[in-house]
Amino acid sequence: MDKISDDEVGLILKRVTDREDRKACSQVCTQWRRVEGSTRTVLKVLDPQLLHSFLPRYPNLLALEAGRGIADSHLELIAETCPALQVVNLNLRQTESVLEVFESDIDTVTDEGICAIAAGCGDLRRVYLRRRKGVGNVGATALIKSSNLTHLDLSWCHGITDQALEAIGAAGSLQVLILHGCTLVTDWGLASLSTGSSARTLKRLDLQECDQISDMGVSLLQQLSCLQVLNLAECGPRVTDTGGVALGAVSSLESINFSWLINISDISLVAIAENCHNLKEINVTGCELITGYGVRAFSQHKSLQVLILASCYNVYGDDIEQTVLECPTLLYLGLEKGLRYWIPDGLLERIPGHCQIEWL
Repeated sequence: MDKISDDEVGLILKRVTDREDRKACSQVCTQWRRVEGSTRTVLKVLDPQLLHSFLPRYPNLLALEAGRGIADSHLELIAETCPALQVVNLNLRQTESVLEVFESDIDTVTDEGICAIAAGCGDLRRVYLRRRKGVGNVGATALIKSSNLTHLDLSWCHGITDQALEAIGAAGSLQVLILHGCTLVTDWGLASLSTGSSARTLKRLDLQECDQISDMGVSLLQQLSCLQVLNLAECGPRVTDTGGVALGAVSSLESINFSWLINISDISLVAIAENCHNLKEINVTGCELITGYGVRAFSQHKSLQVLILASCYNVYGDDIEQTVLECPTLLYLGLEKGLRYWIPDGLLERIPGHCQIEWL
């Protein structure tokens, strides 16, 4: 029997997607081990200390995930070895035992390592840096300027400021931007996003816990012409109905989270219900100014599927009944659990079976 070629082995291995099965294939012989490495496109790094010994086997990786313990020196090796990377996720969830081993190394990734990735991997599309506290403006700017990113997660990267958003605002391909917990971002940063090239591409923007922003910055977000998902949860008391009403002008919105914005009231809900015809989900958990009047504004809405009203103490049974019965698209209703004891059983029985109620 003639020896099969590398190309033929590669065709076989392309059909093998299970990680354990690929590992077994790599143990068949030296040829299969070499070809398996060259055709691998996804890798999870559980022990970065061993990276130097196994990474050279995988020069054609498209996606790499790593958790705690990875450092700038490892990122430099990755950039040199895997220039075709398109996805880099440095927030890989690992088992508790692994986390304990690397607990002291959580902040070993800095702008230096991110700049190395940006310089060496010019085809990056998605980068996830959640909780990498050593990453700041320099690293984020390098990523934006060196590739055509579509997704960038900078959650809890405490060094991110308006300076980074100025560079991000100039990006021409970014669709998803996660800034959850970036507490140094202000209205000036939102102005950069709203007036740059990203205003024409951003579809999802997460500003949860960015508590330095106000109505001025939120109002500017109406310039994001294709924005579909917006998270403003816990952004503080300076986001009021002025910003909420302005968002009613974003006709492309499909999901909005106003959780714990204590100065958002019925005025914002009415504006959004009347103007955001594509809206599928709204969360107003903890918005204590919301009453049944604002909730009823969605009674005739044609697309709303999810309505979350936890900790909204001025919404009553008859408000719920009218909204659910007159909004046929509603599939999920999250309600304050204390309200359960005030709603007659007969009312719950009249709610259509396709609408799930959860007591939160």
